Amino acid sequence: MNSDTGGQFSNSFGRNTSGDAQRRAAVDLARKKVLAAYLSGSQTNTRQAIYSNNTTPPAANAAQPKPTTPATTTHYKSATTTPAINSESWKTYHSAWQDYYQKYYSEYYSNAARNYIAKERLKDAREQAEDEEIASAIASIGGGKTDGKAGLSLDGTEPIDENADIKTRLRQKIRKKAAQTAKKTRRHRRFIPIFAGVFVVLLILFLQYNRLIFAPIMAYVSPGNAPADGIEALDPTITQTVSADPRLLIPKLNIDVPINFDISLSQVMEAMNHGVAHYRINGASSYPGEIGNFIITGHSAGDVYSSNPYKYIFSGLERLEDGDLIYVNYKSVRYTYRVVAKQVIEPTNVSALVMQTDKPLITLVTCTPLGTSRYRLLVTGEQISPSYEGASESSDAGTVTVDEGELLPSNEPSFFEGIWNWLTGK
Repeated sequence: MNSDTGGQFSNSFGRNTSGDAQRRAAVDLARKKVLAAYLSGSQTNTRQAIYSNNTTPPAANAAQPKPTTPATTTHYKSATTTPAINSESWKTYHSAWQDYYQKYYSEYYSNAARNYIAKERLKDAREQAEDEEIASAIASIGGGKTDGKAGLSLDGTEPIDENADIKTRLRQKIRKKAAQTAKKTRRHRRFIPIFAGVFVVLLILFLQYNRLIFAPIMAYVSPGNAPADGIEALDPTITQTVSADPRLLIPKLNIDVPINFDISLSQVMEAMNHGVAHYRINGASSYPGEIGNFIITGHSAGDVYSSNPYKYIFSGLERLEDGDLIYVNYKSVRYTYRVVAKQVIEPTNVSALVMQTDKPLITLVTCTPLGTSRYRLLVTGEQISPSYEGASESSDAGTVTVDEGELLPSNEPSFFEGIWNWLTGK
């Protein structure tokens, strides 16, 4: 195998030497052609310049006696000796150089391609020879037949175990291949901590901030999965007899969701896992049809892996505008409200829910901006159906007093907020 390899290297070296000699010869030939073309054009232009200043050609001048006047002598001295380059000689010059460069680079790149192909073939031949040698060695050890006689060393005195020699060479080749494989593995293994770190960081960011991505999307998807045609067919001027189940319906947002009434502040978060929640505080404790403010709160965002089916129920609340209609089914009566106001408040501004009014109002409360619990969005509507003439005012009996500075209900806790609440026992 070593002799073949040496022969291949010598042949490759010989080809390269021969190619260099041919390339140098081509370069010298191209230079000579260019120089000859340039000098030929220069001499022709010089003769034309001199003859143009004479009135007679050289043959006529030769028949006449040689002038001796100083004027004739100065005429040849004043003739220009700078060769004038015409377009034909310039084209010849450039064509010669273009041919030279074309031949040179064509040969250069073809030689590079041939050398690359030769190296790849040599590499493949070596690998194939090694594989064949290993295969033959394994075959000779496993299935070869021996007569039990050992060979002799070079001096003919010591016996040589051929099987042991084959095993030794086979171990060396296996160790070599194992070392190469281990080297590649170590080289790739250096990137494992980097990829693992990047993956962990991206996973944590996704767990913490995924609601910022999905909440705006869900704001334009039907959050309540209600049949839109059934909601849009409601007539706000007709008081319909409906089911006794309390429900909130918003046609523009395609919301049809159950309402959990009379929820204490401590149970609001749990109640919002089953729909939207109605809670009462001092100054905002009315029910549908009563004079005062009727409060309903719901989530606008949650983690995508949360099991709460109502985590996006109020994600589209920002799309409501003045004049949009809100319906509430309560005790088999459908109450209709028209949106009249929207405002964004701090989470601690509880007094914004206490409104001095002589009309039945509804206020929908949720978190904003989408995907966060930084502020609270209030959407207020006035009852337009049924008529509220002679309606009673709400009573604060059974309500709780919420101190200024206490937080209004919020979205589900984020990933790190959940871990903190678990560690602190909240």
